[in-house]
Amino acid sequence: MILFTTLILFLLTIPLSAQVNEDLFNAMDTSTEQISLLPSSMVFTQRLLWGEKGLMRKTNLMPLSVENREKEMKVRRKMLLAHQVIGYATLAGMVAQGVLGTQLYKGNYDLKDTHELIGNATTISYFTGAGLSLFAPPPLISRKKEGMSSIKAHKWLATIHFSAMIATNLLAEENKKYHRAASYTLFGSYAAAVLVFKF
Repeated sequence: MILFTTLILFLLTIPLSAQVNEDLFNAMDTSTEQISLLPSSMVFTQRLLWGEKGLMRKTNLMPLSVENREKEMKVRRKMLLAHQVIGYATLAGMVAQGVLGTQLYKGNYDLKDTHELIGNATTISYFTGAGLSLFAPPPLISRKKEGMSSIKAHKWLATIHFSAMIATNLLAEENKKYHRAASYTLFGSYAAAVLVFKF
């Protein structure tokens, strides 16, 4: 009798469990359809180009699809690698500028043209590197970690050295004292932003 009752209860629960499993699978299918191809947060420059209503989508150059997001990740990787290489070249230019600038402050004015030439090249490489980072396609997901991370530190330092780069260029002819202070701030924050990924 107990065996018979157990068998009947078992047979009655099979359709119910099958229905629950079917509902579970349907819910999973629905949730995968709703997965976004873009991260929840992007830099405004990335949103401008790569957002759902960004320039790349509106012009139909890169419609939002899984295949195109895979291509974008390859483009992103190349752009960020170029950003890194140009970053090292820019840092070398800043070191050269520091050496030349120190000589100018000591009265060696023969180096003024060289200082300006390397300064212009460093400024071009700086903004090229910044553009590669700011306009690269966004990552697949937004990674928000609690506390400090090397990426957060890099971004905070970028805000400082970006402002200092603009100030350094604006003050080049206006005020030598502030130009020098801005260039030291630029070099310190930029070097720290480069080194933060190494440690």
